[in-house]
Amino acid sequence: MSASSANSVKRRESTGRLFLRRLVGVVLLVALVWFGWLYFQIKAVAGRDDARPADAIAVFGAAEYGGRPSPVLHARLDHAVELYAKQIAPLVITLGGGTDRDSGMTEGGVGRDYLLANGVPFDRIVAETHSVDTEQQVTRLAEIARAKGLKRIVVVSDGTHLFRIRKLCEEAGLTVYTSPRPALGHIDGYELSQRYFHEMLSYTALLLHLHI
Repeated sequence: MSASSANSVKRRESTGRLFLRRLVGVVLLVALVWFGWLYFQIKAVAGRDDARPADAIAVFGAAEYGGRPSPVLHARLDHAVELYAKQIAPLVITLGGGTDRDSGMTEGGVGRDYLLANGVPFDRIVAETHSVDTEQQVTRLAEIARAKGLKRIVVVSDGTHLFRIRKLCEEAGLTVYTSPRPALGHIDGYELSQRYFHEMLSYTALLLHLHI
């Protein structure tokens, strides 16, 4: 290969590397802007209680242990009981199914039993017991809302979870007001950052139609 040909190849390789570096830089910048914006959106919803008079209160599921609500689900249900007692809505919907390892127990069923034990009448509770993730819970909530003619719903979950729930509900044609459960003790920075990372990743995957 002549010297001029070698120089030409080197120039092309140098140009290619420069283009690749610039492309990576643009992608990283876009990702930084996107996740920064998303973080502040999630934080804004998490820090605000928009509960107001509605047709129903919907409690999004969390783990149950042998028929008893986990601490997280316990806190969500307690918050729903408080909202019901304040006459925010005349109906409470508990959401969430179970797995083969749950011996027939479901998050929605455990939630119903907890509400009954805390003064909410049986005919004021709807237990959804088949959904396995947030998207399915929203789908089932929309079906219940259409069947019962519910127009406005207060949704209860963890603060960081509510931004994604609200977006999914809006896409499903639901009018919802977010109401975060109270915090459980002290949450260190690492755990909180994990929650935000999980929600940012989940919402981004949702927009990209990725199932992870």
